[in-house]
Amino acid sequence: MRRLFLLSTLCIAAGVVSACAPDKVVSSPVGPTAGVRFINAVPDTGAAFGLDFRFVDYVENSDAFRIGFRNNPQNTVIRAGDTITASASIQYKAAQAGSRHYRVFLDDTLQAIAQTVLADSTVNLEAGHNYTFLLWGNARSSGADKMHMTVIDENVADPGASVAMRVINASGSPIDVREYTSTLPAAATWANVAAYSISSYVTAAPAQYKFNVKAGGGSTNLFNDRVALVGQPVGTTTQGCTVGVDCDVTPGTLVPGSAITLIVFPRSVAGSKATNFTTPGGSFMWDKRPPRACTVSFGC
Repeated sequence: MRRLFLLSTLCIAAGVVSACAPDKVVSSPVGPTAGVRFINAVPDTGAAFGLDFRFVDYVENSDAFRIGFRNNPQNTVIRAGDTITASASIQYKAAQAGSRHYRVFLDDTLQAIAQTVLADSTVNLEAGHNYTFLLWGNARSSGADKMHMTVIDENVADPGASVAMRVINASGSPIDVREYTSTLPAAATWANVAAYSISSYVTAAPAQYKFNVKAGGGSTNLFNDRVALVGQPVGTTTQGCTVGVDCDVTPGTLVPGSAITLIVFPRSVAGSKATNFTTPGGSFMWDKRPPRACTVSFGC
């Protein structure tokens, strides 16, 4: 019995030594990925915490949780009368490329509500591409404005030394949109943009632009003019980082090679669970980020 006990002790000790000894490093390869962002443009439904977008074929950290109507717009006043509005919860997140199965759920602490599925479909994600999943229209409608998902492959052409700008009309009526630097033009940059449609891009020289939005053919502003995302030009320094060299570029209309979008949202439907916005509104997001400069420190 004593001999068996000694042998057992030696085996246990050997196991501990083996477990503590360093072994070769095994790296797990990262598969090809795409960028995915989700926009909640549904004005008449939601839950206690908005909507959840998630891939359900396998688990990964690419999901958008608790997304309220308009994706949490944040206002930044840059000077009297000029405001930049950007949705804080619109970000590209890495997702495994290939054929993917996704669903959109109501987000709530009540299980019966949280199990409610608003959208359920598949999509093919191409590696290296960015995608916008846009849920818009009305959940309570069965007509032309009924809720539907649109998936946009954000394969934006390089604007080169210019910047690219476009408009997404998530409202139920046509709109006219004018972009300008100082004086509001008579003609619309994007005229009669149909409900639930996406304009083409226009390119312009880098500058600080404002966007004016009116009902199609109308003369009354839907909301106050908004300053587009300005970004940070390459070469500027922020928090010890040289933008475009040591850290990624912040896209905007002052940064050549950027592409940005104004999303025009409708007002919330009164009495619904959608975040309460009593008037139409606009929020900006960026679509294309200029690459970092090629430097010796990055192996160029």
